[in-house]
Amino acid sequence: MKSRFYSLKQTVIKLRRSGKTYGEIIRITKHDIPKSTLSDWCSKIYLNSEQRKLIDKKVRDNCKKGMEVAWQINKKRREEYLKSIASRNKHLVKIFKNKDVGKIALAMLYLGEGSKSLGRSSLRFGNSDPFVIDLFLNLLRKCYTVDEKKFRCTVLCRADQNINNLEKFWLEVTKISKLQFYKTRIDARTIGKPSLKLDYKGVCVIDYFSADIFLDLMQIPKSVYKMGL
Repeated sequence: MKSRFYSLKQTVIKLRRSGKTYGEIIRITKHDIPKSTLSDWCSKIYLNSEQRKLIDKKVRDNCKKGMEVAWQINKKRREEYLKSIASRNKHLVKIFKNKDVGKIALAMLYLGEGSKSLGRSSLRFGNSDPFVIDLFLNLLRKCYTVDEKKFRCTVLCRADQNINNLEKFWLEVTKISKLQFYKTRIDARTIGKPSLKLDYKGVCVIDYFSADIFLDLMQIPKSVYKMGL
């Protein structure tokens, strides 16, 4: 038993001297040796600068590979989790097609993101997320008979952004005529400050001139809350 232990220890020392990491030593010897034990056995081994660099590089590479593997595993788990959420909410799609349900959803969305200033004669809704803007416009067009000519759109952006590209982007998202776009407004506070988020598309502000729809959307949450909850 002692001879086998001694032989294993000498093998470990030899492998370490050749520039092997503790992880490699465990795999080569096929012994699940605690790293604290390996460190103790190899504590008196002299490693020159090249050997140390080699080992350090292997350790960094292994850490990088481990992080990549972990990232892929977590990504897969998240994708599966999101699929399970979509699956358990699949039945809501049919309910959402109901215009009254859509109107409640629109009113709640506007309550959270729209302008609620008293005395307004129009809706004003702004967001930097193209999905949110698309959702708002689709619900509005679905739930009400809208006059497309009453839409106005304003893009708010940072000083270092390409205005033409931003306008083309929001034109595609909103399906609103370019003639109904106001001049893009640049935030003066961003002058000389480079944008950190390269995928940032600025903020799109939608105006729709209808006091009736504005008052309707403002009243729906109150009615639902008072009479339905």
